[in-house]
Amino acid sequence: MNEQSPKYVKAIFMDWAGTMIDYGCFSPVDVFIEVFRKKGIEVTLEEARKPMGLMKWDHIQVMCQMDRIANLWKEKYGKFPDDKDVDDLYADFEPMLMSILPKYSTPVPGAVELVERLKKMGLKIGSTTGFTLEMMDIVAPEAKKHGYVPDSIVTSSEMPAGRPYPWMIYQNAINLGICPLSHTIKVGDSISDIKEGRNAGAWTVGVIKGSNELGMTEQEVNQCDPDILADKMEAVEKRFKEAGADYVIESIGKLDEIIPKVDLRISQLEGAV
Repeated sequence: MNEQSPKYVKAIFMDWAGTMIDYGCFSPVDVFIEVFRKKGIEVTLEEARKPMGLMKWDHIQVMCQMDRIANLWKEKYGKFPDDKDVDDLYADFEPMLMSILPKYSTPVPGAVELVERLKKMGLKIGSTTGFTLEMMDIVAPEAKKHGYVPDSIVTSSEMPAGRPYPWMIYQNAINLGICPLSHTIKVGDSISDIKEGRNAGAWTVGVIKGSNELGMTEQEVNQCDPDILADKMEAVEKRFKEAGADYVIESIGKLDEIIPKVDLRISQLEGAV
């Protein structure tokens, strides 16, 4: 540890796509749109993004329950989509996603350097994801090639349920020997990430650039009119705060600026001098 090591914060739990890898969280979104298209249903980018962070089967189920999509399905098939239809969509989704995951496993700018700084502070790095274990068996080795290796990886398919339930964070805490969870931080790029962190009793941080909520490529962010980008980022920040985020940061590389603030607040809450 070095002199900047926090006194109270012990671990950071990171999301994967849209937070640490896959700038803009595009790998699952494109596949969600395509599997519905195969069934003759055109879904929008916004509809595909809204449930992001859930287990992928649950994500498809939520999309099927959206009024516009459900009504389109009924027009085409004479009934509203049921769990069997979700199974069929997921059967198409999984192999399609698996085939493209290696291309979407590159860390976002600043992520690898951030983790190096956090580890030098003596912090443990856990991770949670809406990906299944089989998907992470592809993603994690690819990310490792680029220098990102968390201390613990827990997937939604290994737990009784995915987000917004806190089980993945609990398992990370067990793996890392971390207690209490009020001395940890959950960081992510979706509303379900914030809910997961809050349900676990962790401090929560939302990331704007590279996020599913912003939904822009790095090139789009760099080329966007500054005023328009500022408006979009402000809207994302508002959604994170409404979901209960304790902090919102512009990019993942700024996370370590939040740690002293959380450390101070823990000390105040626990009556430390």
